[in-house]
Amino acid sequence: MARPTPELNASSMADISFLMLIFWLTTTTMNSDKGLQRRLPPIPPEDQKTEDIKVKERNVIQVKINQNDRIIAGGQIINIEQLKDIVADFIANPTNSDSKPEKETKNIEGLGERQVSKGVVSLQNTRGTSYNSYLMVQNELAKAFNQLRDDFAKAEFGKVYASLDEDHQKMVRDAIPLSISEAEPKDITKKK
Repeated sequence: MARPTPELNASSMADISFLMLIFWLTTTTMNSDKGLQRRLPPIPPEDQKTEDIKVKERNVIQVKINQNDRIIAGGQIINIEQLKDIVADFIANPTNSDSKPEKETKNIEGLGERQVSKGVVSLQNTRGTSYNSYLMVQNELAKAFNQLRDDFAKAEFGKVYASLDEDHQKMVRDAIPLSISEAEPKDITKKK
């Protein structure tokens, strides 16, 4: 005669598994993706007509990143360390060079009339550009505009941009607008 096999009482296993799951969910941290902090322009009204804005060639500096992560600014191959200074000098145009951006007189509320650069940074990369290089270039472009804003804020208010109140920061942003245009990445793998 066969002996009956004893059964294992597993009723508490579900409770233990549930408690372990809760413990794991509450103690584990998940990596969250971080993006670039940029304020996008407002969405235009639906009835607004889209027009191509003509920008003079002298007002645009082209920054390109190729598939080998080489950086080209203003037609010259440069190192990442040079980018901030090249862009800041281009936008500021301290010598009023004819090969750099024009300046227009704008009335900035609270400051009066000031010369504001019409300079635009045109950024373009290829599909083969590494994300790390793209972020490094974005950081250098942001540093260039931050440097210009700090210099302007020190000259006008005696403080760096970050230590100003919101009203004064707006004045500085109006005087040194962040003008970065990103073109659609090029796919260099396609044959013509």
